[in-house]
Parts: sequence; structure tokens; C-alpha cells
Amino acid sequence: MNLRYNPILLILISFIFIGCKSTQNKSKTSFKSEVFACYYHDKFNGRKTASGAKFSNHKLTAAHKTLAFGTKLRVTNVVNNKSVDVIVNDRGPFSKGLELDLSKKAFMKITDDKKHGRLKVTIEKLN
Repeated sequence: MNLRYNPILLILISFIFIGCKSTQNKSKTSFKSEVFACYYHDKFNGRKTASGAKFSNHKLTAAHKTLAFGTKLRVTNVVNNKSVDVIVNDRGPFSKGLELDLSKKAFMKITDDKKHGRLKVTIEKLN
């Protein structure tokens, strides 16, 4: 069969290549931009999270009000562009104006100012 004379086949092949290319860069999707995150107080270490896991401020985890447990997020500080990848394993935060509660380890990886416990961040869901 000669491809020059079969335009339908050429169109189908084009769609296959376009489809393959568009799925290569879909490893992350924007979720929220310029929202606030804080970190857990040390008093929560060892307590059970809403997912049933034991909380540790030494792990890279986060709490969110609605995202499914196990959701992987990339949290980026909008001031210094530092990022950290975390896994949602708890519910919260329950303070007005906050989108995420980060473990202390995750929070400290993206902040330059260790004296303040609130950051403006962008959140991406990682697939």
C-alpha cells in the first residue's frame, strides 16, 4: 500500500504521534497557586493521622481538606522557588486561610525564614 494515496492512514498516524507527544509532559498538573501553607506543631508527633498512619515531623507529608490520601504533591515556595514533594496522609488545615499543613521537614526544605510558620506556595499534583 502506498501512503501517498491513503490520506486517512496518514491522518491516523499523525494523531497517534500527536497523542504520544502530549502524554509525555503530563506528569504534573497545576492544582492551586499562591495559597498558604504552614507546618504541624511538634506535639502531633506520634499521633495517628486521618489516614491511620502515625504522624512524624521527620517525613515529607501533608494534610489537605479534600485530596485523597496518597496524593503526591509538589509544593513550591513562591518567594524563593524552592520545592518539595510530599504525600497527603491527613486532613486539615482547619485554620482559615490555609490550604496545606506540611510536616516540619517539608516546610523547612522550602523556607529561608525559619522564624515564620506560614508560606505562600503553589501546589501541583504529581501523577
